[in-house]
Amino acid sequence: MSEGSGDLAADFETPFVPDDETPPLHEALAPVAFLLGTWRGVGVGGYPTIESFRFGQEVVFGHAGKPVLSYISRSWVLDDDGAVVRAGAAESGYWRVTDRGLEVVLAHATGFAEIWVGEIAGNRIELSTDVVARTSSAKEVTGGHRLYGLVEGDLLYAYDMAAVGQPLQSHLSARLRRVPPPPR
Repeated sequence: MSEGSGDLAADFETPFVPDDETPPLHEALAPVAFLLGTWRGVGVGGYPTIESFRFGQEVVFGHAGKPVLSYISRSWVLDDDGAVVRAGAAESGYWRVTDRGLEVVLAHATGFAEIWVGEIAGNRIELSTDVVARTSSAKEVTGGHRLYGLVEGDLLYAYDMAAVGQPLQSHLSARLRRVPPPPR
């Protein structure tokens, strides 16, 4: 972001452009419809085993008319001036509303996958890991807790993680702004 507008939401382009003819939203997704779209912003991260850091993030929630949201997240580590230092974490998956709440399946580029379960209360979502699986080369992640909420039109979230022998504790938080869809 060294030569950008200074607005992280405007400085990153998304690789995902929805089709011109998006099907109608499945009725089961009404409780999570507020998530749909592209969100960008900045956050902070830390953990006892790493240095604290700032990051930029883009999250895209989409749908194809079925009772499931698609989810893609990518991030960049930022320096103190907001310039991109390197690529950060990436994850993708699916979010399903059930009669018991919300189920989320996520796969991470670093070699682990999670199943999350949780509740939706208006524009607030709380999730906890049910299952975590990893490859032999991935870091040991044993659990997590995520809280998402719509505040003043922005998507805020906090992610607590239990990993590498550490108990569940704060790892990431961010404030993401909805990116207006491109003109058609």
